[in-house]
Amino acid sequence: MAGPYQYKVEGINCINCANGIKNHLSKKHITKVNVDISRGIVTIYNDQYNASEIEQFINVLGYKTTFFRDEVKQNYKLERYLIFCTLLSLPLLGHMFVGQDHFLQNPWLQICLSTPVLLIGYQYFAIGALNSIRNLKPNMNVLILMGATAAYIYSITGWIFNYNNLQLHHYLFFETTAIIITLVLLGNYFEKLSITKTTSVLDSLIQLQPKKAIKEVDGNLIKYPISALKIGDIIIVNQGDSVPIDAEIIWGECSVDESMISGESTPVFKSTHQKVIGGTLIIDGNIKCRVTTDIANTILSQIIKLVRNAQEDKPKIQQLGDKISNYFVPVVLGIAIVTFLINYYSYHINFENSLLRAIAVLVISCPCAMGLATPTAVMVGVGRAAKNGILIKGGSTIELFSKTKKIIFDKTGTLTNGEFKIHELKKWNENYPVESIIYELEKHSSHPIAKSLVKHLDANKTNIKFDSVNEIKGKGFHATDTEGNSYQFGSAQFIQITDPLIKKHFQLFLKINNELVTALSISDEIKKGAKDLINYFNRKKIETIILSGDNKQKCDLLASELKINEVIANQLPEDKIEKIRQLTKENIITMIGDGINDAPALTKAHVGVSHSEASEVAVKSASIVLLNHNLKLVQKAYQICTHTYLTIKQNLFWAFAYNIIAIPLASMGYLNPIFAALTMAFSDIVVVGNSIRLKYKNIDS
Repeated sequence: MAGPYQYKVEGINCINCANGIKNHLSKKHITKVNVDISRGIVTIYNDQYNASEIEQFINVLGYKTTFFRDEVKQNYKLERYLIFCTLLSLPLLGHMFVGQDHFLQNPWLQICLSTPVLLIGYQYFAIGALNSIRNLKPNMNVLILMGATAAYIYSITGWIFNYNNLQLHHYLFFETTAIIITLVLLGNYFEKLSITKTTSVLDSLIQLQPKKAIKEVDGNLIKYPISALKIGDIIIVNQGDSVPIDAEIIWGECSVDESMISGESTPVFKSTHQKVIGGTLIIDGNIKCRVTTDIANTILSQIIKLVRNAQEDKPKIQQLGDKISNYFVPVVLGIAIVTFLINYYSYHINFENSLLRAIAVLVISCPCAMGLATPTAVMVGVGRAAKNGILIKGGSTIELFSKTKKIIFDKTGTLTNGEFKIHELKKWNENYPVESIIYELEKHSSHPIAKSLVKHLDANKTNIKFDSVNEIKGKGFHATDTEGNSYQFGSAQFIQITDPLIKKHFQLFLKINNELVTALSISDEIKKGAKDLINYFNRKKIETIILSGDNKQKCDLLASELKINEVIANQLPEDKIEKIRQLTKENIITMIGDGINDAPALTKAHVGVSHSEASEVAVKSASIVLLNHNLKLVQKAYQICTHTYLTIKQNLFWAFAYNIIAIPLASMGYLNPIFAALTMAFSDIVVVGNSIRLKYKNIDS
């Protein structure tokens, strides 16, 4: 699937606009389309059309479409329209407070002032309205224009038929036409300002990316655009500069401020062979680095991509708002017609007031708040998480993590440090250099236990050459050497150890030619912050579980110390998958792990959590990735998801409650069209403002 192609589309302001674009593109067999209402960004994946062809498809609907870049030229059309309409509308509003003989009561003046405002309203709203009708998904623009047009036509008609009537001013509602459009433009302006704040985290992440790097070429230093850097290029980064791209230090040492993307305020010391992340700041020292990735695949680029596309994976709660929005405008049109008929025929209210009540129903209704309720909150929540070193892959993850009932922890490398030490090594046959044999086997594995053993064992006692080495993930090794000897190294279950006493005291075993020659007892320290994290989830009444391939005795000991609710030990990778599958049938499950053998389980759980230093497959399988190996970030991620989901529910409650209360009030005549337009104009701002509050609120609870 090609793409993604991203476009900035002017005129998207509600869920029906989004659905209209999706329906139109589906006729071209483009089915994977995401519309970000809050930013007016359309993201499209397809393998049939190029970027310019897709742009034309959208433009056919009447929208103004430009291919999206990180820096899009600011468009001030809305601001110009608002200023112009305000200048014309204020005199019209003023005529309501002067006598009948005042020049502001002149119908010629009123029509001259209101007509340009109405034409601007058509210029700004009509394209979206017509396109929504064409796609059988009428939107808010239809309601606005119908209300403004009805008031304008009635005023013209009243003027014609009551030209010489001394009470002519009772038939003129030109101010209603102008004020409706002006107030809606004002609301759109404030909404635009508010939404800009919801995307400020994304903008700040983009600004972290330097534009140029100092590259070493044939001994000379030249400034080079980072977009042209290639893997293997040598760059120089000096004190006070930002690292331009992910790289490995080949000379020098430095202190790096990684707080911008990891949330860790303490500077990190880096030296030769360690990696530095693009966008971080060198606060002390000078280094020479070798570029390890291209600009599209840096950690910072991946963060920006995740934040930008977070809304593509929608929470289930948004589906309710989307469904209601699809039918909202037709229902409101029906209510407006019924309002007029009941008021005029049943309650015998005069034609003018009955019409005004129907217009008030049209202009007070607002489906936009429902469309903005979820994406604005998701954008702020995902952005706040990114600034704390937490990458959340999609809006549905936010909902699922906030509803988690059970959290499953892998033991090694998650609750413990993963730095193993040999506590005891027992030999039954002294003729074999077992330390070197184990070293030669374990160096083929990326498992935390294997890495620790390789680090601590001596590799120089033998020249054993293996003919084949086969790792069985989560179990151990089969190997043969060049002389035909067979080796098995791994867990008691893998080696088929039956003696309960040996199994109780040792965890790893080595057999040579089916003879048990040695056993290892290894120990690992509890990771800093593990106890606090488990206590936090216990307070939240979330059940905690250890799911590990380690033996039950060690898992029970760890669970007792950390006060974990349940232990599931001696689990092979396939056992973990089956256990996760069973648990997900009962509750919403979160799995936290970091090894290769955890990847399938992370995928099967509703929410998978891993960290960026974990195995690559575990990171790709996880739906939440922590940028540093700090368990506090798990708690922070849960808090952000919980409060983001709460904000979504608050926004949707306001959007529904506003319409449920406002429409009956308007139909009963308690709100005239001008106040109705004012209320509608600011209803979206309440929703967006509540989402912005998430950016600053205290979530430590």
